[in-house]
Amino acid sequence: MRELPDVLMPFADAEAKDEIVTATQRWLERAVIGLNLCPFAKSVHVKKQIRYAVSAASDADALLAELEHEFQILTDTDPKQLDTTLLIHPQVMVDFLDYHFFLAETEALLRRLALDGIYQIASLHPQYEFAGTTPDDIDNVTNRSPYPTLHLLRESSIDRAVAAFPDAESIYERNIDTVRRLGHAGWKKLWVE
Repeated sequence: MRELPDVLMPFADAEAKDEIVTATQRWLERAVIGLNLCPFAKSVHVKKQIRYAVSAASDADALLAELEHEFQILTDTDPKQLDTTLLIHPQVMVDFLDYHFFLAETEALLRRLALDGIYQIASLHPQYEFAGTTPDDIDNVTNRSPYPTLHLLRESSIDRAVAAFPDAESIYERNIDTVRRLGHAGWKKLWVE
């Protein structure tokens, strides 16, 4: 496997960067894969086809530049080596409302780069809140990650995964049912070492 370039803004504290990646991987393993919130995640995790890119960006423009660079890395890399990227940005868009509005800028970037239909961005945030819910509603945990994160997905991978999982449109409802049965106490138990 060839080494992927890491030209993100340098993250000043290597130990903190490692902790961010570790927390994100633990969340992926325990919640996303462990609760089967995304039936497609286990395969790319086991094959080590996920890039964990930790951004030091401190404003929206820098984050957009890094997002563009991450799309270029995905474009330049064989999907068998790199299928998806988690662009983790712990220092910018930490307020969910700011993050929510920023997502429109990420979609505009996709269109400007003519990548709409090639890539998709899934939104993950520690304060994620679905419309019509309250902040403490258990439903929200399905999209809550340890840090604000833009999940870059290849449309071709999504198409293959959906073909292999014929009832893909039911994933959202199944996830809500899963976390409701788990409840807040069960969710908290996931994070006990």
